[in-house]
Amino acid sequence: MNNPRCLYENSFAGFLSETELSIFGALCDNYHGEANTNSREAWKEEISVMQGVISRLQNKDGRIVFEYDIPRLGKRIDVVLLYKGIVFCIEFKVGESRILESNVDQVLDYALDLKNFHKFSQDKVIVPILVPVLYKGASSVVQKSPYDDKVVNPLITGRQGLFDVIAAVLSIYPNESPVDKNWIISPYAPTPTIIEAARSLYENHSVENITRHEADKVSTDMTIGYILKVIKDSKENKKKSICFVTGVPGAGKTLVGLDVAIKQTYQGQDEPVKDEGAVYLSGNGPLVAVLTEALAQDNYKKSHERREKKKLTDSRREVSKSIQMIHRYRDNMLAKIENPVVDGVLRIDPQKAVKQEKAGFGEVEHVAIFDEAQRSWTHKRLADYLKRGGTYGNKLKVPNFPMSEAAFLIWSLDQREDWATIVCLVGGGQEINTGEAGIAEWIKAINEEYRHWTVYISPKLTEAEYAEGKVNELLKDNHNVIYSEDLHLGVSLRSYRAEKLSAFVHSLLSFDGKAATLYSEIKDKYPIVLTRDMAKAKKWLHEKVRGSERTGVLVTKEAARYKPLAIHILPSGDENAVHWFLDDKTDTRSSNYLEDAATEIQVQGLELDYTCLLWDADVRYENGQWRFYTFNGNTKWIELKGDSESKQDRIKYMLNAYRVLLTRARVGMVICVPEGNSNKTASGFWEDSTRLPEYYDGTYEYLKSLGIEEI
Repeated sequence: MNNPRCLYENSFAGFLSETELSIFGALCDNYHGEANTNSREAWKEEISVMQGVISRLQNKDGRIVFEYDIPRLGKRIDVVLLYKGIVFCIEFKVGESRILESNVDQVLDYALDLKNFHKFSQDKVIVPILVPVLYKGASSVVQKSPYDDKVVNPLITGRQGLFDVIAAVLSIYPNESPVDKNWIISPYAPTPTIIEAARSLYENHSVENITRHEADKVSTDMTIGYILKVIKDSKENKKKSICFVTGVPGAGKTLVGLDVAIKQTYQGQDEPVKDEGAVYLSGNGPLVAVLTEALAQDNYKKSHERREKKKLTDSRREVSKSIQMIHRYRDNMLAKIENPVVDGVLRIDPQKAVKQEKAGFGEVEHVAIFDEAQRSWTHKRLADYLKRGGTYGNKLKVPNFPMSEAAFLIWSLDQREDWATIVCLVGGGQEINTGEAGIAEWIKAINEEYRHWTVYISPKLTEAEYAEGKVNELLKDNHNVIYSEDLHLGVSLRSYRAEKLSAFVHSLLSFDGKAATLYSEIKDKYPIVLTRDMAKAKKWLHEKVRGSERTGVLVTKEAARYKPLAIHILPSGDENAVHWFLDDKTDTRSSNYLEDAATEIQVQGLELDYTCLLWDADVRYENGQWRFYTFNGNTKWIELKGDSESKQDRIKYMLNAYRVLLTRARVGMVICVPEGNSNKTASGFWEDSTRLPEYYDGTYEYLKSLGIEEI
């Protein structure tokens, strides 16, 4: 049978009654996308091994689960056995005969994740077993964990010894109480231990690679205090509320979100307040990955200074309590709904979810903080995604899904039966991807379905950068709205030497006539220089950075002709972003090497000390306006024209990309507008018609006219 949280699950008896081929078919059918050859071969081996093991058990009263997703963590276990009150967590390494420490750590991490985040595993004996299939030996001794948390030390066996290892565990734990019948749909529920660890980790971090603290923090403290008062009022009056927090780029919206998550959980006490938790959620994969790794590395180093025995994976697990990806939160809620959707109304399927005393069918946290809320998906993008089947890595198709992502996230918190607060952290003019709805979609959802929610809003949200300046119009008939200046962060922590940087960038892009004046006011504290030579740009950066400061090259994702300048695009993938932002300057993967350029997708929400913005021919200044071009991938640039909604959206995203990249530096930046290639062949044709000087000259002259110093 199919369950949204796994690829296959069945009773032992049902599993044995099926053929290996039918089980394999179910795994393939339930997998989202085309499973690669390695996965398919591994599944065949695992099915064969597990049918052999289970057939030898005298009592067949158990359940088997293949490819189980641990709620909201993005972790998937090869095989889980629920048998005689014990949770067996099994990781196969098909074709392996060696024992690798990394593989042992992997299966132990799965067991610890279940212990710390999976409600129906927290009081159970959990047994991690690593199975390098070709390994000839087997663990002869089953040892209880020295931490006394019911997690057995990892056991290791080849294919032939798996039954004996399971039997040995059963002999040591013969009288365990049954596993909850709803184990597979267990709620996500962090233990107090993991919450305490996360709090300690965050409160003691320095994270020099993520943020500086030279700036005045009065603004952020006032905002945090206001949000905590809203949360307190929501709790005391049993109501639902939503806060929209705006801020100039680098003002500390992410830090505000993390601070609220921690302070709400503890409220000034040493122990976490029961059932009062908050979670910081972002749809920005690189941001979550880099922030998580920086915090984890910080905590790991400090634990070693204190001579504590802690692994880096322990620190990462602690961080994951407070910092998570929005899509995992979203998909965990999607797994609870009736499918198909009837009459355009979402309903909870009680067979897929466990109702809790206070949370109802909602998640464990009362407070959800959505960073970069303007990047939530439109109804069309989410509906198309779910129509194809995209959640949990499984083919969980939801045809005719009726909501945008913003509406669904509000719906998710509305499932709580007591109270809830949403905090939306909003970057102005920073929608950079097709299908990003902007903040208007949140307000539309509130107006249409959630008028009982109290809306707390920054007055700045009414400006043109947010929802195209339509917020006042959208909210004019909603009488449950409260405006507060405390919800705007007006001081840039990122550019601690130039509070007016964001205003300068806005003026530069919008032609409001103020850019030259603003540049003259900030240039002495925050150097911005201009060049047409990439070698000069790199030399300027190398001369500026000192000690552990970081520098890097930035380009838009629409940029196309950067290779002639010896620049390559940083490959996609969160791990690459982690190396780029965090690795030592001696590592070639580091941003400091100035070889791989990051795009707006990879740096939004993050920052460096000094940056080089390589301005390509995708956005050009021509006759007092911006004109927008895309490269056809081979021979030429094509101008984006027309008034269609899709083209206008794409133009907006392209301009916003430069807004993001121009505000990534804490201390200073160089803008490089290439000269292009003016050479001609012997026959009179352009040597490189994709990089003609005219594609760049207008932009260069415009920036020069603002008074930007040339190097």
